[in-house]
Amino acid sequence: MSDKPTDGLPLPQRYWAILTIILGLTLAVLDGAIANVALPTIASDLHARPAASIWIVNAYQLAITISLLPLASLGDIVGYRRIYRIGLAIFTVASLACALSDSLLTLTLARVLQGFGAAGIMSVNTALVRVIYPQRLLGRGIGINALVVAGAAAAGPTVAAGILAIAHWQWLFAVNVPIGIAAFVVAMRALPESQRSPHAFDWQSALYNALTFGLLISAIDSFGHGQRLSMVALELFSSLAIGVLLVRRQLILPSPLLPIDLLRIPMFALSMSTSVCSFAAQMLAFVSLPFFLQDTLGRSYVATGLLMTPWPLAIVVVAPVAGRLVERYHPGLLGAIGLLVFCSGLSLLAMLSVHPSSLDIVWRMALCGVGFGLFQSPNNYAIITSAPRHRSGGASGMLGTARLVGQTTGAALVALVFNLAPVRGTTVTLVVAAGFALLAASTSALRMRLPRPAG
Repeated sequence: MSDKPTDGLPLPQRYWAILTIILGLTLAVLDGAIANVALPTIASDLHARPAASIWIVNAYQLAITISLLPLASLGDIVGYRRIYRIGLAIFTVASLACALSDSLLTLTLARVLQGFGAAGIMSVNTALVRVIYPQRLLGRGIGINALVVAGAAAAGPTVAAGILAIAHWQWLFAVNVPIGIAAFVVAMRALPESQRSPHAFDWQSALYNALTFGLLISAIDSFGHGQRLSMVALELFSSLAIGVLLVRRQLILPSPLLPIDLLRIPMFALSMSTSVCSFAAQMLAFVSLPFFLQDTLGRSYVATGLLMTPWPLAIVVVAPVAGRLVERYHPGLLGAIGLLVFCSGLSLLAMLSVHPSSLDIVWRMALCGVGFGLFQSPNNYAIITSAPRHRSGGASGMLGTARLVGQTTGAALVALVFNLAPVRGTTVTLVVAAGFALLAASTSALRMRLPRPAG
């Protein structure tokens, strides 16, 4: 098949192609959050210490973090379709291995493999959307992508609780297998080829990248959980030192693995900063709110899931609309408006009374979802379209990396705030989240001075 770029896929192939993207991305993002709810059950069943069982979550996130950018770079070289299909196959096989695991060690190893598969899916999905959709309709394609990411991340705890209510924890992973197989079959027939880079893959940069981001995430997590400052400082210093080597190497490469050249584009750099801040704000709220609803208000697990559901539901409604709006209006304006709404929702949640009604909670949750949904699609559109088309893989990888760094930072800050302010931890956390959302809104507004990306 020719590597010459075309302006999107014809119908109905476009529908089938976006379907496999939706299925694969849902599985990858959902499994990042779905295991949290089951950790106590899994630890008990596998006779593992609670502290050790955390690796079931950390192993998955760490594998994604260290491999996301290398796989995005490899996608530019060998084609996004190939990386996506390999990632989907690895993820599906690893999900079966997770379901069959009988010890903490085997489950953790399977989760590492699953994380690498998820990275293959997440690293190139947005780049594939750019190939799947015509340029004039790209905003709505990215809107669907944003809907899936935000909705799956927000719905993870609710889905996990539903599965655990009727089945053993192994089914959290077993349900991925038939869906993964179906997505792979569709991907074999529907996904398009993409323009390829003539440059070779740089393994040395991939190693530097893995060490830099792995140590950085570990330092953030250790700081948030109150580990010794000397160990945190050592990890952070090591990350910065190796990061310097990584950056210096990227400056001499024509197609760098860490796309520093893209960060020289003002629209791309500001959109990345906006993404990190907004996802930090979202994770600050997602992690802290269940503690407030269950420990302070005495609501059940089921009630907590229902009270938080308006947030992802609002994203489901708004994100596609925002994807269409960005085809007509500047992404900086839409992002700033959405993030101000998001900031307002977080602030109102922080000001809840001691005994709020369910309605008081629900409409505030919905307001947060409306704001986040209005921001995310235009922001992703700005990131992917401000990069040259042949660098779409690098832009897609950076988009996923920004989300992971923001989420990890947010989760670590929750742990830190809860340690420093155990009595009013949730309120303080929501105020911090609102501050991050306001910072993101200000950064987004700066983009309005820049020309709208052409796509």
